[in-house]
Amino acid sequence: MTNESSNNALKLFVVLSRAHKVIHECTNQFFQENGLNPTEFAVLELLYHKGKQPLQQIGNKILLASGSITYVVDKLEGRGYINRVSSDTDRRVTYAEITKDGSAFMDELFPRHEQQLIQLMNVLSEEEKVHVIELIKKLGLSIKKLS
Repeated sequence: MTNESSNNALKLFVVLSRAHKVIHECTNQFFQENGLNPTEFAVLELLYHKGKQPLQQIGNKILLASGSITYVVDKLEGRGYINRVSSDTDRRVTYAEITKDGSAFMDELFPRHEQQLIQLMNVLSEEEKVHVIELIKKLGLSIKKLS
């Protein structure tokens, strides 16, 4: 590996890390201002867009350890945003399902979140966004193949 290649790899890592950190800080602040933490928002967003989900699969879908899901679901259920629903066909499976109150909350919150992301990414043209998406996806898939 050349010195330039090494320097560029390190620089890319730092630039990606810093961009990720700044985006997360902005979105986390938005969630906090609206009474949620990022994990609670992720669970609500999943149920809002994908419908009821088995509790056992939510963690994988939002990249969270399964032990934390119970805590988050308990909190969201206590606020009336989601319900647990037993499976009709398998007594071992319990689903999380968004409630009417949860849907109403997300009807108001999600468009504002989406608008915030549009603003954060607006520095890039549409072509640049597509190109960055392709490059980061290429990077992620190649790394996944290595492990």
